[in-house]
Amino acid sequence: MMPRMKRFAALIALLCLSLFAARPAMAQSILRDAETEAMLADMTRPIIQAAGLSPNNVRVVLVNDPSINAFVAGGQIVYIHSGLIDAADNANEVQGVIAHEIGHIVGGHAVFQNDGGYTKISILSLLLGAAAMAAGAGEAGTGILMMGQRAAIGKYLAFSRIQESSADAAGARFLNTAGVTGKGMLTFFNKLTAQMHRYGYYATQANPEVDPFAQTHPMSADRVENLRADLESSPAWNKSIDPKLEARFKRVQAKLRGFVNEPEATLRIYPATDQSAPAHYARAYAYHKSGYPEQAAAETTALVKTAPDDPYFLELEGQILLESGKPAEAIAPLREATKRSNNQPLIAATFGHALLATEDKANLAEAEGVLRTAVARDKENPFAWMQLGTVYERKGDEPRTALATAERANLMGDARTALVSARSAMANLPQGSADWIRAQDISMVSQTAMDEEKRRRR
Repeated sequence: MMPRMKRFAALIALLCLSLFAARPAMAQSILRDAETEAMLADMTRPIIQAAGLSPNNVRVVLVNDPSINAFVAGGQIVYIHSGLIDAADNANEVQGVIAHEIGHIVGGHAVFQNDGGYTKISILSLLLGAAAMAAGAGEAGTGILMMGQRAAIGKYLAFSRIQESSADAAGARFLNTAGVTGKGMLTFFNKLTAQMHRYGYYATQANPEVDPFAQTHPMSADRVENLRADLESSPAWNKSIDPKLEARFKRVQAKLRGFVNEPEATLRIYPATDQSAPAHYARAYAYHKSGYPEQAAAETTALVKTAPDDPYFLELEGQILLESGKPAEAIAPLREATKRSNNQPLIAATFGHALLATEDKANLAEAEGVLRTAVARDKENPFAWMQLGTVYERKGDEPRTALATAERANLMGDARTALVSARSAMANLPQGSADWIRAQDISMVSQTAMDEEKRRRR
């Protein structure tokens, strides 16, 4: 096989993986933050209700990934990449993306029967995947022809485009019903159009062979035109974006940028001359990441002065003190943040960690109470389970130490550790007790997961 043909073959192999073997959401890093989750819940609630779903059952999860993407992968969970939050100009653009993804959920698009097993629907998988991006649409199409796959992939792509158009229409309907302007949906799709021009996915003199029928999604310019009439005719079209929601979005966007981006990039976007709350947020994280605790503390102090009762400002102050090796000093702001957030589980878990980090036995009872409440309200927090396990270990409660370890391992996808720890807990807990039953549940789930993994390896 000629070198060029070998490269085609390798690219097409990668293409088939990108199309038909979606990466599990849990294989990616999930970002959890109390303020971010509260903001996302509030901005999506009216859209979820307009879709006929319950806000209690639909979750928006933030994924640590710099690409501009969002997807659903079964169930009622929308996954948003951090890169999408970074790229959005305003909260309304994010609402438009989420409305589209909810369209996939309502349409049942992530539960396929005859699609080759592809179970992840992604708003911005605009092209054939990594292979097509690497080779160019024309070359990738040639490679597919050479491997005799064009008919099968073409059928899948047509199926995908229909679903994307359906999700667009549903998302627009949900926005209109919720009284949320669709301007953000259109401006975000215009961003995609610009991105596709940038990477050469529209026909030009240099690249005349781009085929709109070789895409998983309708071309973005077409999507905008298809949606414009429905969105502009709605009474919600000229409705202003909620200024309070927009202010919250800018705070979340800034803290996310400070957390995930390189400090140098953050400080360019938010120079010292910018004295807004988002800028203080971003710089606090940037300085903290760079190892400048005094500058980070100065930024958090400035935030707290502007709003002494803001639980998220207090949380950041305590977090930076804790991670700077000052757990005793972190306790007061974290205790206040926990109180003012109505014992928000993520904030409470950090507070419990600070209490334990002092290594003062006098704080052990309070730490146990705080952490038990945290996991009762949010069982999907591995960090909180780890801290609660530390409490039990220091108390000499080996069965519950094992159970907390099993809970954490189960959430982390470590079936072997979860199984061993759950069995250890069961051996020493009162049979039939609530904790014993929970350990039994984890044991059974973990054993099933390990058995399935063995079958896959055969």
